[in-house]
Amino acid sequence: MNKRYRKLLGAVLAGALCLTAVPLSAQASSQADRINRELKQVRQKMQAAAKDQKQAEAQSKTIMTQKLNTVETLKSVMTQINTVGMRMNDVQSQVDARTETLNRTAQELDEAEQRIKKQDERLQSRMRVTFMNGRVSYLDVLLNATSFSDFLGRLDSLHTIMNQDKETLQSRKQEKKLVAEKKAQVEVQLAEVKTLYAKVADYRATLASKEAQKTQLISTYNQKLDALGDISEEQEKLLIELATKESKLIRQKNSLKKKSYSSYSGGLLAMPIKSSYRLSSNYGYRIHPITGKRKMHAGVDMAAPAGTNIYAAESGVVIVAQWWNGYGNTIVIDHGNGLWTLYPHILDGGILVEKGQTVKRGQHIGEVGSTGNSTGNHLHFEVRKNGEPVNPMTYLGQKSN
Repeated sequence: MNKRYRKLLGAVLAGALCLTAVPLSAQASSQADRINRELKQVRQKMQAAAKDQKQAEAQSKTIMTQKLNTVETLKSVMTQINTVGMRMNDVQSQVDARTETLNRTAQELDEAEQRIKKQDERLQSRMRVTFMNGRVSYLDVLLNATSFSDFLGRLDSLHTIMNQDKETLQSRKQEKKLVAEKKAQVEVQLAEVKTLYAKVADYRATLASKEAQKTQLISTYNQKLDALGDISEEQEKLLIELATKESKLIRQKNSLKKKSYSSYSGGLLAMPIKSSYRLSSNYGYRIHPITGKRKMHAGVDMAAPAGTNIYAAESGVVIVAQWWNGYGNTIVIDHGNGLWTLYPHILDGGILVEKGQTVKRGQHIGEVGSTGNSTGNHLHFEVRKNGEPVNPMTYLGQKSN
């Protein structure tokens, strides 16, 4: 009985041990799985974090690359703008030269036609006299002489009249030929000028497209990029040479026409912008954000919305009113006594005066823009004395920041 009991008890205990072993093994396995799962999750999170970091680094590099590419593209577009502008200026110079030649030819044509008109009037006057006095032959005139001396006098008079008529007819024939030649020249020259004007229009359209591309690149580059301009020393030198040449020519023309040329007599200049503006760059040396170069800034930059009115700082004569490399659309006014004011980066279509035009102090002459080597809408205002830049704020009665 005891033996059987012990066997049975052993079997029960063995069964109990087996029963208790299953949950422990299952629990151990569950914990391991849980830990493994958690470790796997951690590893996955770490991998995801590492992947995100790599993506962030790659994105950062891409942004930096795009930024650098944008800067290079911006520089390239500005170079293209200058190239197109130089070609347009060359064609514009041809237009000016051809137009001047055309005007001379037209004037010569008018003068020749006026001479023919006077010749015709003289001949018609002779015919009227003949008609009023009846038909009288030269022979009748001679036979009616009262004496030999009268005969000689009448003969001499007849010779003079005949020679005058002959010269008039010959001259008229030559003038007619000249008129025909001048008319042909006018037509050819006019066609040439029209062709050149078409080229200028094409260049202007290309410039406008490049300016729009530049504006987009600047916007992509950095929303906080300030409204600044960058003008090379060479571009500056060429503009001053052009302005000096034009000033002399206009003074000569005004002298011939007995027109007075205003002379600055001192005192403060009027503000070129009357509405609110922000001084984005002072006169003096600075480092440009796009080119990274340190150079002299010959004026002050007045940031204002596109289309803001620009006014003449003083009375004077416009000596430049055109697009110019680096400066974009530019106005230069000669105030006399060696004083000039410059108004670059004007809006396309925003130049409201012409070369040679006399303007008054405070006259509306243009509109703010961002043409040329400019990073935003602003007026780059310069004051020059005998061609050399001076601090505009001194002439405006204000202090630089």
